[in-house]
Amino acid sequence: MAVWTLGINHTTAPLDMRGRFAFAMDQIEPHLRGLRQSMARAPEAAIVSTCNRTEIYCAGDASELEQTLDWLAKSGGVSPNELRAHSYSLQDGQAARHAFRVASGLDSMVLGEPQILGQLKDAVRAADAAGALGTTLSQLFQRSFAVAKEVRTSTEIGAHSISMAAAAVRLAGNLFEDLGKVRVLFVGAGEMIELCATHFAAKNPKSIAIANRTLERGEKLASRFGGEVMRLADLPDRLHEFDAVISCTASTLPIIGLGAVERALKKRKHRPMFMVDLAVPRDIEPEVKKLGDVYLYTVDDLANVVQTAQASRQAAVAQAEAIVDAGVQSFMHWVDQRSAVPLIQQLNAQADEWRAIELARARKLLAKGEDVDAVLEALSKGLTQKMLHGAMAELHAGDAAARERASSAISHFFLRNSR
Repeated sequence: MAVWTLGINHTTAPLDMRGRFAFAMDQIEPHLRGLRQSMARAPEAAIVSTCNRTEIYCAGDASELEQTLDWLAKSGGVSPNELRAHSYSLQDGQAARHAFRVASGLDSMVLGEPQILGQLKDAVRAADAAGALGTTLSQLFQRSFAVAKEVRTSTEIGAHSISMAAAAVRLAGNLFEDLGKVRVLFVGAGEMIELCATHFAAKNPKSIAIANRTLERGEKLASRFGGEVMRLADLPDRLHEFDAVISCTASTLPIIGLGAVERALKKRKHRPMFMVDLAVPRDIEPEVKKLGDVYLYTVDDLANVVQTAQASRQAAVAQAEAIVDAGVQSFMHWVDQRSAVPLIQQLNAQADEWRAIELARARKLLAKGEDVDAVLEALSKGLTQKMLHGAMAELHAGDAAARERASSAISHFFLRNSR
């Protein structure tokens, strides 16, 4: 059984490249179907897609990495060579190690951040719903969740990290003297926006507003923070009202354009605006960054704000990596055992066939009135002869070297208890 991973993340691909390969959750099932149909053996598969990474995990009788890369390149509209230059591919133990490190937050832009674990679980549920999750990948992910739990409970891997949301608040605090006088607009109503709104609300801003496609979800979030809700369609006309804008939606195209920001700045008489674009693909057109009175940060920019206590961080990472190593060894041992399953099944089937033959013969003899002890003796001899027939044949066949190999193997399997 082969296990392989192909992916791009914040360390291998720029933001705009990652945006090409962002999969919306409601599109995972058809994409998984297309991926598996593109391969000869339709392997087990799962797709993980977040703002910082897109990864494909597969398991099958033989690795099909090249086919996986071809499919992903086509889905993102780039050549295989271009994708290869920005991606990583891992197999078997290395693929397992990567999955465990990702789940534990060791491979995240923010060391130890907990959100990736929830995103992985969402990916597993989507793969399961699509019928693409088999025994091997299910084991891989379940073990990765167990490793992540142990890392979080046994180490301080997340204790010295600042989340993206906290980093956004820190940056806003650098720009505005008093966050209590700032009007904040959140665009979207997903998990990341909820986290950001929670951090900003703790600073008691002057006002909070939520702009979302569906008012119902926006109202639910706004009510938690005593804020107002607005439609995305009203965003261009009201953008000037806000000092800080944090956006993270699942839109495939920018929803805040250069022209809208320019008009907002004009109405604000060029009072500065703080903007954070946490979406991949981008929610805010990158050209906005060039405007003199706008401070625009992307997920990659926020990574530079995140700082950790270096000595404590190194000790926690070393401890976490040891937990990951143990998890990898356990998983690969399980995979190795799985390779013997077909042979075990064949042996059991053969033994059952022999047993059935001898039982049938014994029942016939008993029905004829034969002595019970004689029948049992015949039954035991019949089974013994069938079990030893292959071994005996090997000992009498082939050349001396072949007989010597057979003798060694037979001694190992049949005579261990007599030594």
